[in-house]
Amino acid sequence: MKLATNRLSRRQLLQSSGATLAAFGLVGLGGVGSLHTLETNERETLMTENSVSDKPTIVFSHGAFADSSGWNDIISTLRALGYPVFATSNPLRGVKYDIDYTAATIRNIRGPIVLVGHSYGGMVINGVASSNKQVQALVFVSAFAPEAGESAADLSGKFPGGTLGPALAPPVPLPDGSNDLYIQPEKFRAQFCADVPEPQAARMGASQRPCTELALNEKASGSAWKNIPSWFVWGELDKNIPAAAHRFMAERANAREALEIKGGSHVVLIANADAVAEVILHAAKRAK
Repeated sequence: MKLATNRLSRRQLLQSSGATLAAFGLVGLGGVGSLHTLETNERETLMTENSVSDKPTIVFSHGAFADSSGWNDIISTLRALGYPVFATSNPLRGVKYDIDYTAATIRNIRGPIVLVGHSYGGMVINGVASSNKQVQALVFVSAFAPEAGESAADLSGKFPGGTLGPALAPPVPLPDGSNDLYIQPEKFRAQFCADVPEPQAARMGASQRPCTELALNEKASGSAWKNIPSWFVWGELDKNIPAAAHRFMAERANAREALEIKGGSHVVLIANADAVAEVILHAAKRAK
């Protein structure tokens, strides 16, 4: 495992491939983030695009207290470079449930797949990859990469520095007897996205999607990273999953690349989208 620190801007990423925004039709996509969750007709378009593409499909899974819009800037970069992309809407109900749901939503994708997970989404891509032979690479973005028998709570508590517990609001009881969890809005920015501008952080806190207590405590049934090449990128100042835990998971997985972003929070996918896109591209270029 080699820790890397180099980054390219979105402009450099485009230039390095010999592409321009106009050549790939970035103008007219409907603005940043025009793709987060695909409706039926959009999914059909994705399948058609990938059937003629020589590039792998990149599938994103967001984590708890977030939604798929967090991938917006990265999606725009990858689409401009000609990659088919699909950002799933993670239910955040439980590890097995979310794995089964995600596996179902991508079952019609043709060709090789790169799975990218943020935070709890790492639990999901780990499970999906265990049963999908099309998956050629895993990218863990401030994400959990569990061993069989480990939960998100186990890994986040393995090293000091995580402060999610005190930042949570009182659990919200659900009709089925489970509880939904939210981060207290007034603590959201400091806990989750300290390097994001305050107005944006306020919107993220107000629109956060809850996860269940089960999701954070349910054990993984396998460890796909043992058989599938993996890439890791995380923030130095992540308060949801301590940087020491990320280093541990990357080393344990014998990561092809491990990038720790100086000063980065839990949402490097937003605050450092160019650096994260670069890591994903490295993985995608190996997944042919």
